Amino acid sequence: MEFTRLFLIRHGQVENHHEFRYNGHHDVDITPLGVGQMYKLAEFLQSEPIGVVYSSDLQRSLKGAEIIGSAIDVVPKSTSALRELHLGRWEGLTRAEAVERFPEESDITFQDLSTSRVKGGENLLDLSARVMPEIDKIIEEHSGSQVCIVAHGGVNRVVLSEAMGLDLKNFFRMEQDYGCLNIIDCYADGIKVVKLLNGGPNQNNKETKPY
Repeated sequence: MEFTRLFLIRHGQVENHHEFRYNGHHDVDITPLGVGQMYKLAEFLQSEPIGVVYSSDLQRSLKGAEIIGSAIDVVPKSTSALRELHLGRWEGLTRAEAVERFPEESDITFQDLSTSRVKGGENLLDLSARVMPEIDKIIEEHSGSQVCIVAHGGVNRVVLSEAMGLDLKNFFRMEQDYGCLNIIDCYADGIKVVKLLNGGPNQNNKETKPY
């Protein structure tokens, strides 16, 4: 049966990774290590018949998409629909800074974001409602092809949750490391099969093909 294969990637390590900031739509760049992670993925994917590369329009994802696209001679297509979860007035802040500035929201945790929102931000249902129509459109437009998507940890978890039929309350039970690769086969009858989760050449220096 014909399927569309998604190579779903999280962007490389970000510059403020050690500060644990809520980046969301905050447009932070990737580190030299993050750039190296993207080059490893580009080399890993170079032999795959990938015909199109999509990306969030935030630079931490777009830079990786451009590195991969250059390796396979494809110009990436960027879209704001694939941006990370918007965290409202917490954007760019650490947890301590957010609690200090907005003590009325100090009880909100990441686990609450399946239904709760920081003021001005999104919850996971909002994120899914933004991301999944774009993913479905990509699958429809490139039916039977191989597609690379460079996005974010939250975006990837939404796509993976939908593929596996998981409630979004399980969102944080999946790890998405910087520079990780997921592979999802999407069939014409709507069935999706996750072939690889949080893997790829940046995980434990494994260079073997996962499928």
